[in-house]
Amino acid sequence: MQEHQENRKAASLTPDPLAAEFLAYLRAERDASVLTIRNYGAELDMFRAWLEGRTKGKCDWARLDVFHVRAYLVHMTERRYDRATIQLKMSALRSFYKWLLRAERVKQNPLVGLTLPKKVRKLPKFLTIQQVESLLAAPLADKNPDHAFAVWRDKAILEVIYSSGIRIHELVGLNDDDVDLLGEVARIRGKGKKERLAPLGGPAIEAVQRYLELRRRTARGPLFINQEDGGRLTARSIQRILKKYLIAANLDPSLTPHKLRHSFATHLLDAGADLRSVQELLGHANLSTTQIYTHVTPERLKKVYEKAHPRA
Repeated sequence: MQEHQENRKAASLTPDPLAAEFLAYLRAERDASVLTIRNYGAELDMFRAWLEGRTKGKCDWARLDVFHVRAYLVHMTERRYDRATIQLKMSALRSFYKWLLRAERVKQNPLVGLTLPKKVRKLPKFLTIQQVESLLAAPLADKNPDHAFAVWRDKAILEVIYSSGIRIHELVGLNDDDVDLLGEVARIRGKGKKERLAPLGGPAIEAVQRYLELRRRTARGPLFINQEDGGRLTARSIQRILKKYLIAANLDPSLTPHKLRHSFATHLLDAGADLRSVQELLGHANLSTTQIYTHVTPERLKKVYEKAHPRA
């Protein structure tokens, strides 16, 4: 209820020109996702609403100091915001002030040296290899020839996600020119306009080839399309497709496409892949982000035990 009230106060604010310029910079220069831009904008508005309610004056970003920021942390702690929420709110402020300094709009960053509560990192959920096999086989259970286009498109989508560890917005953005079927690689445009090459396994290549044969489009364009209008599939459409086949495979329908990315990383590490290679395949900028996947699965423990223990 408290957060809902604060959201309403933030929504009633007049637009802040510096915040608007910062969000435009994220969109144009940093190629930030729509979700990131929306979240950062909302968090900056919520901070402004809190500050103006506390000081009874207009927010002046150049006059903000560390005491204001600490008071905001106390405010969030008293209202029992969880650590992840606090991290998101402060991340928006940190990024904003880094930009303000570079753009010479302020002379100091009030967040420098500020200590935040550590974020508790949950172990990522993932599917077992057997569960992934069941999921990937689910589209082919539909034998109706009239459904062949959707069957092979959906099969190709699932295979590409698991084969490459691609993010859902990266998958949606794939074009025909990004996939080299002979070279068995896909060019992926990741966060911050960074590109990487992701290998595609044999089943993924075969599924994409079958799908393209059924699509019968000569002009280059988006790789995965709606059958009805030929438009690019959306992230929401991919989520619906996945949910359909999770149900068909008797798996948890609440699992997201990102869980296939988790499964991709976990299975590679379980099979002995080194962490730096997995980092490159996932497109992580920092190795610390990839380290969350080093959680020890029962299968990996068993392999280590059998290999190392003299009486295993």
